[in-house]
Amino acid sequence: MMSDLTIVQLTDTHLRPAGELVHGVVDTDANLARVLTQLRAAGQHVDALVLSGDLSDNGSPEAYRRLRAAVEPVAAELGAEIVYVMGNHDERVGFGEELLDLAPGSVDPALPHDSCVEIAGLRVIALDSTTPLRHEGKLELEQLAWLAEQLRVPAPRGTLLVLHHPPIPSPVATVDFLKLEDAERLADVLAGSDVRMILCGHNHLTAAAAVAGIPVWIGPALSYRIDPMAPVGRHRGLAGFGYSRIDLVGDTMLATAIEATPAVSVYDRPEAEVLEQLAAIAARTR
Repeated sequence: MMSDLTIVQLTDTHLRPAGELVHGVVDTDANLARVLTQLRAAGQHVDALVLSGDLSDNGSPEAYRRLRAAVEPVAAELGAEIVYVMGNHDERVGFGEELLDLAPGSVDPALPHDSCVEIAGLRVIALDSTTPLRHEGKLELEQLAWLAEQLRVPAPRGTLLVLHHPPIPSPVATVDFLKLEDAERLADVLAGSDVRMILCGHNHLTAAAAVAGIPVWIGPALSYRIDPMAPVGRHRGLAGFGYSRIDLVGDTMLATAIEATPAVSVYDRPEAEVLEQLAAIAARTR
């Protein structure tokens, strides 16, 4: 069955001012360019691009402008709507002015950038889980009340909730230290709602869990990876990056991690040829 709706998640791009490398090693501009080239080459319709936080590494307005200049032409080509979401490395004023088109001088850094948009019948709610100058996640009571009001009436195809900080624990101590605080308050709001998946970034690793019976997907970062099996007593970042596609297929919402790190192909065959071969094998075994 073909996908009824496709969303691509790009998270933790960590763009720095032009020419600067993250940790002196990672060319995040090149990583983003590679992924956008892959999306173009795939030639598939994408309903939305969700950029789930830490879009700039240090809140640089220039980095936001460069991000937008790279992403928006590709989104237009794919027919995709863009949803920008705050992360702890982002800065609310620059984010609001450069990505959300808010008027210069109008952005209050004390107020979160939350949003709600319906895309092909799927409601996408983005919550700003950041606190200025802090790296752990937090949702204010006012945000939770706003979320509850949005969820009061179900959407035609349900809801995808996006926030940067995962509302789940991590087996990696350093990552767990920076998770969303008071996640049980979010769970109380989500219980019995039409939220079909919670989409997060932040952890620089790929993982899945559930909150209030709702799947949680932590997408791979576009910058670099945290090693979840580092030697004891070590915290280690590794080269490697990727992104996610979220598909609605009938009544099923599924998440797929996509590797973007350059690698040698094992094989590269026409899809029709492979399907024909599989059909022939299936026919012989009936």
